[in-house]
Amino acid sequence: MARRGGSCGKETVIDYGCGSGILAIAALRLGAVRAVAVDHDPQALQASRANAEHNGLADRLLYCSPEGVPEEPADLLLANILAGPLVELASRLAALVRAEGRVAVSGILHDQSAQIIAAYAPWFRLDRSRTANEWALVSGCRKL
Repeated sequence: MARRGGSCGKETVIDYGCGSGILAIAALRLGAVRAVAVDHDPQALQASRANAEHNGLADRLLYCSPEGVPEEPADLLLANILAGPLVELASRLAALVRAEGRVAVSGILHDQSAQIIAAYAPWFRLDRSRTANEWALVSGCRKL
C-alpha cells in the first residue's frame, strides 16, 4: 500500500461503512499499520471484528460508530456505500483524511459519478473515475 511520496507500511486506513470489514482487512494485509472499521450497524462491526480475528488482525483494527471515529486524520479513507450517503457525508469524510491523504469511494453507478465528483471536488484533487460494467470508483488526493 505504498502511497505517493510516502513510505510503505505506515498508513492508517478508515473503512467507512465497513459492512464485513473486508476493505479494512485487505488494507491491513497489504501493509497498513492500522485500520478503523466504521459503521452505524452493530452487526457490521461484530462481523468486522470476527473477520479480523479470523485473519489474525484484530489487534490492528479499531471498530467504531460514525460518532466514535478517532480525530487523527487517516492516510486513506475507503467507502463502498450508496451515492446518496456519499454525497451527504462528503465534508465529514474529507475531514477524516489528512492533507495529501487519499480517498476512494465506490458502490456508485457510473451515471452517478458526476454527482460524487462534484461533492468531493472542494476537498480533493480527483483522479479520472474508473468504471467496471455499470459501477464506478472515484478517488483522489486531499488538497492542502
